[in-house]
Amino acid sequence: MGLRARFLSIAAGWIALVTAALIAAPLALRDRLPDPIATHWGANGAPDNSMPFVMALLFQAGLWALLAGGAWSAALTGASLLRRRSSRMGLGALLGGVGLFFLGLQVVTLVANLDAPDWERAAGLGWSALLAVAGLVLGGWLGALAARPGPDERPDPSAVPTRRLPLRPGQRAVWVSSVSSGPLGALGGSLLAVGLALAVLALIGGEGALWIPATIMPLVGLLVVAFSSVRVQVTEEGVVLFFGPFRLLRRHIAIERVERAWSEERFPAGVGGWGVRGLPGAATVMVRGGECLVLGYVSGGRLAVSIDDAENGAALLNTLVARASTGPSAR
Repeated sequence: MGLRARFLSIAAGWIALVTAALIAAPLALRDRLPDPIATHWGANGAPDNSMPFVMALLFQAGLWALLAGGAWSAALTGASLLRRRSSRMGLGALLGGVGLFFLGLQVVTLVANLDAPDWERAAGLGWSALLAVAGLVLGGWLGALAARPGPDERPDPSAVPTRRLPLRPGQRAVWVSSVSSGPLGALGGSLLAVGLALAVLALIGGEGALWIPATIMPLVGLLVVAFSSVRVQVTEEGVVLFFGPFRLLRRHIAIERVERAWSEERFPAGVGGWGVRGLPGAATVMVRGGECLVLGYVSGGRLAVSIDDAENGAALLNTLVARASTGPSAR
């Protein structure tokens, strides 16, 4: 069985397994669940909304089937999508993470409703709500690992001409470029603001359940804001990446670690989404799709950064790498 057929077969089996579990578990506990059942809990941890049993069952299973089926159909119709390891890992992370998220969400919902006389007296949600979030993270990680084996049919970098920027002996040059994503910045800022507001409400009202979203949302918001913009600076010392609007996070890559650089187009769908995607040695900093500066390390690894004017940045970096290899006399 080829790589593509194997991926599609395993993915189809996983989709069917999760769908069966989402349907079978509520049916097995049908006599111990109220009808309607509690399906939503307020900020204080108490149930505040419900759905008929059958509708709740079909909603969760149907939403999962719709999302997973869309991802599987994209893999089926996209002939080149599974040739790239990053694309396979992205799809694997999506299917694994979302699948375990729905399973965790259903477990939390069923346990809260179990043996309750009616939905209004279902158990409250506390830290157990994190089970669904943990499933999302763990499933995404396992799904990416499961999809990683196999060839990575990306363009051979050796076939890309090594372009250099002509510099006179002793002439110094610096290349700086930055890119930012307004939607990512707005999303991160919104999560941060809502989380802080919930923290204030928890302090004023003393609602313990509010501390769960009040703790998680600001942390996620800060992470999104930190990777909503990136600035790249190329100098004789190497490459420096600055993250976030205030550039508090930074990463320095010494010139001795770089073998060559080139420009390449990459998109979120091909690398698994926005932010820092991939694994050490084959990572992509994705802020917006399109032109990326790709660094080829002496060790064989790569780092790609979505940035404007990447071709000129790569050309200058190649010149500085060649100059550094000839010793200080060439500077």
